Amino acid sequence: MVKLGERIKDLRLEKGLTQQKLAQLVGVSQKAVDYWERSVNEPKASYIIAMVNVFGISFDDFFENVTTE
Repeated sequence: MVKLGERIKDLRLEKGLTQQKLAQLVGVSQKAVDYWERSVNEPKASYIIAMVNVFGISFDDFFENVTTE
């Protein structure tokens, strides 16, 4: 199991995106992506929807092996 932030980072790297590019595609600041990846904050549902579209995956795939702890 991985934290949501780790999952976001893994998916971003699989797509070959920088934090800045993902932020631009999702409509947030690079700092927001950094905070998500370090589990300082969690993204709002609207940003999760945007990331699912950017990564081209389903919600099930997005949350695969993610823990809420």
